[in-house]
Amino acid sequence: MPKPSAGSPGGYGQPPFQEVSARDRRWAGLLLRVTIAIAGLMLVAFVVGIVFLVRADADAGEAAYGYIALFLWFGVAAAVPVLLAFGIPALVMTRRVRQQDRLTHQYLPRPGCR
Repeated sequence: MPKPSAGSPGGYGQPPFQEVSARDRRWAGLLLRVTIAIAGLMLVAFVVGIVFLVRADADAGEAAYGYIALFLWFGVAAAVPVLLAFGIPALVMTRRVRQQDRLTHQYLPRPGCR
């Protein structure tokens, strides 16, 4: 007869705590910076598209700016999956890094206390 093991029945329980390495910290920072850069470029492209559309609407001779605005907005729409592909892992990794920092600082003695 097998002995019951410690833990939850059926093997469902909280996974063991995984330490975050220095490499993971660097990747979290890099992914976060890349995500911010992509979001910034998307915002700039959207605003420039609006400016081009207003300029094309003001004069019929500059209708080409309207087409450029449409291409910029298609680029913004195409960049949304890329933003999500970089942003979601960046947020998850940054959350893990901050969680480990909180756990390690919680158990360290405070300066001046014995």
